[in-house]
Amino acid sequence: MNPQYEALFTPWKIGNVEIKNRIVMCPMGGTSLFGWFELGGCHFDKEAAKLFLERANNNVGLIIPGIAPLRDTFWGKWLWQNPKMFEELKEFMDEIHKTGAKLFIQLTAGMGRSWAITELIAPLHKNKFTRALIKPVIDTSHELASPSPQKSRWAHDIECPEMTVEQIHEIIEAFAKTAKLCRDAGVDGVEVHAVHEGYLLDQFAIEYFNKRTDEYGGSFENRYRFAVDVVKAIKEACGEDFPVSLRYSVESKMKDFCYGAMPGEEYTEVGRAMPESEKAAKYLQDAGYDMLNADNGTYDSWYWAHPPMYMPQNCNLDDVAHIKKFVDIPVVCAGRMEPDVGAKAVAEGKIDGVGVARQFLADPEWITKLIEDRVEEIKPCICCHAGCFNFSSSKGHANTQDLFDTMGLSRCAINPKTMQSKKYKIVPAKKSKKIAVIGGGIGGMEAAIVCAQRGHKVDLYEKTDKLGGVFIAAAAPSYKEKDRDLIAWYNREVNKYDAITIHMNTEVKDVASLGADEVIVATGSVANKIPVKGADKAIEAVDFLLGNKEVGQNVTVVGGGLTGCEIAYELYLQGKKPTIVEMQDDLITTPGVALANTSYLRDFFKTNKVPVYLETKTTEITDSSVTVMTKDGKTETIPADSVILSVGYKPAPIAEKSKHVHIIGDALKVGNLRTVIWKAWDVAMKL
Repeated sequence: MNPQYEALFTPWKIGNVEIKNRIVMCPMGGTSLFGWFELGGCHFDKEAAKLFLERANNNVGLIIPGIAPLRDTFWGKWLWQNPKMFEELKEFMDEIHKTGAKLFIQLTAGMGRSWAITELIAPLHKNKFTRALIKPVIDTSHELASPSPQKSRWAHDIECPEMTVEQIHEIIEAFAKTAKLCRDAGVDGVEVHAVHEGYLLDQFAIEYFNKRTDEYGGSFENRYRFAVDVVKAIKEACGEDFPVSLRYSVESKMKDFCYGAMPGEEYTEVGRAMPESEKAAKYLQDAGYDMLNADNGTYDSWYWAHPPMYMPQNCNLDDVAHIKKFVDIPVVCAGRMEPDVGAKAVAEGKIDGVGVARQFLADPEWITKLIEDRVEEIKPCICCHAGCFNFSSSKGHANTQDLFDTMGLSRCAINPKTMQSKKYKIVPAKKSKKIAVIGGGIGGMEAAIVCAQRGHKVDLYEKTDKLGGVFIAAAAPSYKEKDRDLIAWYNREVNKYDAITIHMNTEVKDVASLGADEVIVATGSVANKIPVKGADKAIEAVDFLLGNKEVGQNVTVVGGGLTGCEIAYELYLQGKKPTIVEMQDDLITTPGVALANTSYLRDFFKTNKVPVYLETKTTEITDSSVTVMTKDGKTETIPADSVILSVGYKPAPIAEKSKHVHIIGDALKVGNLRTVIWKAWDVAMKL
């Protein structure tokens, strides 16, 4: 092992519980051992258990599964009312302990105004009759209950009801009962979710959200009373030696409702600022908490708690290291943590543990590879949120995530096997075939690898001199270093297999000439055109990203989807002056693009005063300007040295689908990296 990582592999203690190393698998929604948000109701989740056991066998020190609501989201049953589930948990803990890992169960008081109510459920809640009708299945008023009446983060036309004191006490009692069942099942500790990320306990703690006048509102002590009462109840039920961690946001990074702060920005904090956080951390420690599992942010600044690729690596480290100065209990830091930086911070005593989440979804063996000096073999998480946490929203919409994703969080765009092990697993082929894969992009390489693993012989054809396809352009912006790492990983991986023969600079025009038993077409897509005068003067998005065309200082980007916004962001970072023109009523309206990602870009443009024209149609492009028509029918001319077109793509298959010709990725339907990789598996597993 490289000596720079040695500090990560030193033991430490949380209370009386010794952890073998400093790597903490942080909680992620969808990885609950109790089947969170699944129609069948609460149950011991064997798929999640398999996920954790595999990571435990690969050298993780502490595992914290994702949130387990004390009261089941569906059917309203309290967790402590399900003894069979805890019997299964006990058997599982025996297996976990054989690996040397420790495990804490994260229990949540609830989400309050941060509950990601969907487009499907929102109208049912707003109608009194339908709300009452669905209550036995899903009690939306309970899920949305908040410290004070306030707007939902996700559906601004929904007012969250105020919790009663009786409801608060019921939750406190449930924490104690459930924690005791966890302890009796052999669980090493529990984590309270959370004075963190703007969830329910955090809403009580933050004056901006809490307008109560009773014992749970007003003064500092009253606002933190809920969190204090919870840990005291757990300790009384389980004993002082039973560790209780707290998921904790150091600062809210919040400027206003649904408006967060940018990294390095000077701003006025309306949530929990650092002076209060210093006091709160010590106060919560003295109340009985044994660890702070810390980062930053609220759902109004979601990119701090769920940092996309636009956020700096190790983005929360300085704030978490600062708060450690005020407590005597261990402090863990999460948020795009890199192993070398985390190890250095541990060695210097700035933090006690390194919190890692999504990297465990992308590669379950990453710690083992780190130990064995196989760092290049680690499949990198690219912080896309496309599979793991793609809650999405745009102007006037609640969470637009579809039902399939709502009930299946913490899957992985680049690793289909994660939380889907029954569907995505390598099954040897009954007969070895000759497979031709046309297109050396990510989808083509993934299909080739899966086919080779199944025992097929594969010829991979790429018409250029580089593997990676359109993802090379997608990975070009300065902030997408992990995307570039992923391309490099695929290049190394596809070259490992003797069963794969790669044909570079080879354009296939006739699939029949290949003599293959099966053909997989992964030729991607081509850019859409717009019927606008002067459109030929514009630069295609891919040409800009690849550096094929230079741009001037004032650049208008036509198209405010994800690609267009990422281009505008890159232009700003380069010192250019971008303007965005978009026909929709908001930027990045496509469902499935995580709010953590989209809200960062929207907030960035707002903060940095990047001109954004919404509900605006481009009518003409000249050498020096763009003419547009606004939503009120007015014509406006925007000065522009350069214009970049980013108006979407359309499939470009080189052959039609048939019995032995299979089309995948963008060549079938334009999507994202998740749809490309998962479809590659779907097809390759059938051949």
